[in-house]
Amino acid sequence: MASSFFSEFGLLWYLEELSRNEFNIFKEKLKQETLHLGLQQIPWANVKKATREVLANLLVKHYKETQAWDVTFTIFQKINREDLCQKAKKECTGHTKAYRTHIKEKFSKAWFQDTVMHCYGYVDKELTQKERKCLEFLFAPKEPRRRTVILTGAQGVGKTTVLAKLMLAWAEDKLYQQKFSYVFYLCCQEVRQVTATSLAALICRDWSDSLAPIAEITSEPERLLFILDGFEELMYDLNEPESDLCSDWMAQQPVQVVLSSLLRKKMLPESSLLVATVPSYARFINDRLGHPEIQTLQGFTEDEMLLSFSCMFRKGWRGVKAFHFIRSNKQLFSLCQIPVLCWAACTCLKQEMERGKDPVMTCRRTISLYSSFVLNLFTPKGARCPDEQSRVRLKGLCSLAAEGMWSNTFVFGEEDLRRNGLADSDIPALLDIKALRKGGGTENASYTFLHLCIQEVCAALFYFIKSHTDHPIPAVGCAEAVLATHLKRTKAQWIFLPSFLFGLLNEKEQRKLGAFFGAHLCQEEVRQAVEQHLWDVSQSEHLRGQLNFLTLCYCLFEMEDEAFVRWAVDLFQEVSFLITDLTDLMVLAYCLTRCSALRKLDFSIQNVFNFSCLLPSRTCYQLLDWNNICSVLTANENLGELRVSGSNLPGLALVTLSNHLKHPRCRLQKLKMNNVSFSAESRFFFEVFTQSPVLKHLDLSDTRISHDDFKLLCNALNNPACNIENLLLVECGLLEDDCEGLKEVLMRNTKLKILDLSYNCLGNGLSLLCEALCLPACALRGLGLVDCCLREPCWERLRDVVLVNRNLTHLDLSTNGLEDKDLNLLSEALKQPSCYLKSLSLFNCFITANGCQDLASILTGNPNLRNLQIGHNNIEDDGVRLLCEALLHPNCHLENLGLDACQLTSACCEDLASVLRGSRCLKELNLAGNPLDHHGVQLLCAALRHPECGLQTLELEKAEFDEETQELLVAEEERNPCLTITHQ
Repeated sequence: MASSFFSEFGLLWYLEELSRNEFNIFKEKLKQETLHLGLQQIPWANVKKATREVLANLLVKHYKETQAWDVTFTIFQKINREDLCQKAKKECTGHTKAYRTHIKEKFSKAWFQDTVMHCYGYVDKELTQKERKCLEFLFAPKEPRRRTVILTGAQGVGKTTVLAKLMLAWAEDKLYQQKFSYVFYLCCQEVRQVTATSLAALICRDWSDSLAPIAEITSEPERLLFILDGFEELMYDLNEPESDLCSDWMAQQPVQVVLSSLLRKKMLPESSLLVATVPSYARFINDRLGHPEIQTLQGFTEDEMLLSFSCMFRKGWRGVKAFHFIRSNKQLFSLCQIPVLCWAACTCLKQEMERGKDPVMTCRRTISLYSSFVLNLFTPKGARCPDEQSRVRLKGLCSLAAEGMWSNTFVFGEEDLRRNGLADSDIPALLDIKALRKGGGTENASYTFLHLCIQEVCAALFYFIKSHTDHPIPAVGCAEAVLATHLKRTKAQWIFLPSFLFGLLNEKEQRKLGAFFGAHLCQEEVRQAVEQHLWDVSQSEHLRGQLNFLTLCYCLFEMEDEAFVRWAVDLFQEVSFLITDLTDLMVLAYCLTRCSALRKLDFSIQNVFNFSCLLPSRTCYQLLDWNNICSVLTANENLGELRVSGSNLPGLALVTLSNHLKHPRCRLQKLKMNNVSFSAESRFFFEVFTQSPVLKHLDLSDTRISHDDFKLLCNALNNPACNIENLLLVECGLLEDDCEGLKEVLMRNTKLKILDLSYNCLGNGLSLLCEALCLPACALRGLGLVDCCLREPCWERLRDVVLVNRNLTHLDLSTNGLEDKDLNLLSEALKQPSCYLKSLSLFNCFITANGCQDLASILTGNPNLRNLQIGHNNIEDDGVRLLCEALLHPNCHLENLGLDACQLTSACCEDLASVLRGSRCLKELNLAGNPLDHHGVQLLCAALRHPECGLQTLELEKAEFDEETQELLVAEEERNPCLTITHQ
């Protein structure tokens, strides 16, 4: 047995393969065998109490590696575990050893050839303690053997570097030595070049001349780890039907099918998976992979950034000074968490400071730093301007970047470079200045930009130095097409491209480009394209709905043109966005403080405020940006509606918002605060309702309101100065005890007209509300009680309310258990002509055909009822027959009837058709979710053509019908322009 075996593979795994009884026998045999061989004895007390791990260490410590193996080998044979002996021999002399040697050579070579690694030489190829701890946790021995893990982080944050370290650590037996026999690294940049393959060929392609190792590899699939690095570059949605997947790792298949089969556990389901990708793609594939563990790689800490700057400058204090310039720009500081961008920032500032330029101006915006970085790469050291050859190379690089952006390409071949004007002789120079980096692992040379962000800068530059019509690839579109693609809500890969395009329009950037290129630039064409696109979006409801307003704000922030920003933001009267980090706050504050036409503002906040872990200076900046966003309430008198959602809105932020809401200049009429968390400062928020004369609509749905906070709310509502008319408290965690406060509100507040308490467990607390609702002074018109856990005594109280309350016109009792006797009780009041209710919803209330007699009596007895929603009740055809008879009664004036998902068949369509022909009142009918056939639809369409039919809206799930029936419905709509057939 080779002496290096234990250092490479370890003994522990083999001992762990023994059962408890076998392990105890092994200890006994160890005592006898060492005596027989004349070896030094390990103290029996130590052996007896040793765990598997401890015993493995004792064996290696007391004997030479060969002797330790000889002893172990002999004992395995004596306890009938010859299989372990064979396995050990195979691993020592077989393919595993060759594969580990290959991995060491491959990743060591790649490490030292990678030009990016040379940028920050203090990054060692050994795993740091933090990285090791993270990786060991991902596949801890105590965890189940089947594991899928997503390693996520921003592009360039260091995922590939960590994975390279992982591969080297495994090959050198320093990581996962007892966990995995084989670890396979699949670079998705390379895999995307493959069309068809088998998994066997994919994993053997660069280290074995044949597929001979596959039998050995797949004999223990639970000891395999597959790593897919850069999964987003494959652009797979993993949505193939299960029938298309393959379980045979030897079968030749399209590479997408092979990888999908592996990832979705159709192939080698016992193996472990580690998928590295960007956050947006991690969220996209999460459910496809069975909701795996997600681990986020954070990148550089602030201390590591500072170390990077200090290492770059000969005089450390200059590095610290440069770092503080970066530190003052939140967006640049955030980007410097990515190591290669941190190096780019260091390099750029060092060059600018050496040339006597003001680093403050360089750090003014993100585009100002990265455009300087790119232009400096092509300006020889000591020269004031570039030579013509450097200009030509940069133009070719920008052309290449634009092509990559339009073709969604990050990896380029030599032919791609030639097509864009870059000769083979230019490549060494581009690699030397680190404008490009060379890829490894493929037969043909490949090249990438230093980082996607740098490619985006170059792609944006292309539109200022060339016309898109001059590009050798016709698919490269104009600047306006860039904006049409990348300002949408859909998550784009090229997140900085539109903002860089805007940023290069800045006057200072134009002077910089003019000095470099010394020729006519296309800035006027780009500016006109930007203006035209924003105008077109503002004039189209469809395009406005697609616009990502936050992305637009980033663009305007980079542009930093005061007049243009005001013009652009005032094109939009309604905006919505999601705030996810501190930079979002800053950028939105910049834009919102410059708008004057805004009428509706809707935004969500996720994990932004965390004052406890911030430096005081950062806390101040954070609150200042938040205050600037809130100031739109007082600065813009057109703003009438605001919606804020976010579970981590802290007390200080809530106080700031409240102060603006209470300001006399705030003209807000509708306020929605959904899914927020009230704190000790909530009293400041509830004071708003007593000090705002125009606020009429308050929506606190999905916000958990404590009993004490609810008392504060009720006190504010009882204040005569409160003008709230519509109050929505849906799913706020209210309980029976809170109904006492609501009772007082209904008794004292005559301004409140709409109250929605749905999805709160009110139970018998509703009886208290009914006492107030029966009083003549109660002005409430609409009451929502969906899924409020109403119990038997409540139905009698509601009957009294319906009988005596002349103001209440809308009542929603959906999703409450309504037994036949309860419905009968309610119908006694509802069928009275003196009942003023106009709209009643009993959706999903367990009503059967038996209850339809009571519903029919309501329709014939109450001439005021206009809207009845009884969908998702099993009333069936017999129940509908009773309702149809009532609908034809002259006293029935119902206009809207909901019968969706009521287990209706085509057998009831003749009854419904008679209603359509005979009722002049019915305007809307919902039959969606019922299994009607073609014959039933024919009967309905024939009735729709009757001259007396006044139906305007018919709801059906068109997609569930056959083609012939769908054509029939389309024809009916075309025949009758007053009729709309919608589908849910």
